[in-house]
Amino acid sequence: MPKIVTTHSPEETEKVAQTLASQLKGTETLLLHGNLGAGKSVFARALIREITENPELEVPSPTFTLVQTYDAPASVIYHFDLYRLEDPDEIFELGWEEAQSEGLSLIEWPERLGPYKPRETLDIHIRSIDNDSQTREISITPYDE
Repeated sequence: MPKIVTTHSPEETEKVAQTLASQLKGTETLLLHGNLGAGKSVFARALIREITENPELEVPSPTFTLVQTYDAPASVIYHFDLYRLEDPDEIFELGWEEAQSEGLSLIEWPERLGPYKPRETLDIHIRSIDNDSQTREISITPYDE
């Protein structure tokens, strides 16, 4: 059953990501779902900073580079933003196989993976609610559910 949390500010969204980060092993694949402006990058940035134990870490959105990597104590973090991916096969040019075998993968716009979506993932859906620019509903579902 998914865990559902409602947040009322970017700071509350960050706290949800930080809490999740403390529960990860470092080898998971996290799929971040949500429309443009839903808060995926806010969530990803907080998660990466928590895992790397560096609250000041520069974490730009990989919208144009498609992937950014970060060294963390437990593993490497691969942060993918697949919004500009035109063909699922392009994922292999971004170090997909390495990411799946040696680190934690955080993927924005995972529907662009097509047939390459991993089976064992943690699905995170972020959506704004009540036409409120600050309020978000975050649903976290483990792969085994």
